[in-house]
Amino acid sequence: MLETFETVAKAVADPSRLRILKLLEGGELCVCQITTVLDLAAATVSKHLALLKTAGLLQQRREGKWVYYRLADRALTPHAPAFLSLVAAALTGDPTIAADRALLARVNAVPLARICAQGRSALQDDPSPLCCGSAS
Repeated sequence: MLETFETVAKAVADPSRLRILKLLEGGELCVCQITTVLDLAAATVSKHLALLKTAGLLQQRREGKWVYYRLADRALTPHAPAFLSLVAAALTGDPTIAADRALLARVNAVPLARICAQGRSALQDDPSPLCCGSAS
């Protein structure tokens, strides 16, 4: 039981994984959408997602060539629900989380195939800033 607790705690302790969990509070997302918002390499995001899934915090489904993740809606590990509740209540006023959500709204306005093919460059036609008050 202690090992399971440690696995979940370590999964939640990373800032990028916390950002992923906060993004998924709004619902299911494709790996491409998460990668675009976080502006990390796909391999890095995949490793983070795998750790969160192993910890029982996420569930996934495949649809064609895309893989979608969502917060676990059932207790996959004994400690996952408590940690998900903690994360849900945390960081409500955090500027990074707010910027991620604003960027996700822009990402969601672009067709998924375009986001998956072009990443952040798919957003360049949009004049609003990509992050933190300045265009990338």
